[in-house]
Amino acid sequence: MKTIDKIKRLAVRRKLKFTFKAECELLRDGLTQDDIIESIINAPDIKKELKSTVAPGDMLYVIESPNFDGLWIYTKGKLMKNGSEFYVLISSKLAE
Repeated sequence: MKTIDKIKRLAVRRKLKFTFKAECELLRDGLTQDDIIESIINAPDIKKELKSTVAPGDMLYVIESPNFDGLWIYTKGKLMKNGSEFYVLISSKLAE
């Protein structure tokens, strides 16, 4: 299964966790968690894959896509397993 499909399935099931930074960016830009979910669902693919500098071995996934209202949103996150799988959003803000 492609990574983007795995992330989309987690988003649909609301198996997302937002870091403090991601929550602050949401509030600052007037976005909701639903905006982030819609953006992830609309994404045709992952824009960029990066190796984490904080946690060696972790891959970070950058997704830029519009929500259902056409608002372009930037997210960066990583897949995590702790009993069950979820997607941790490290950044979630309006795309520049």
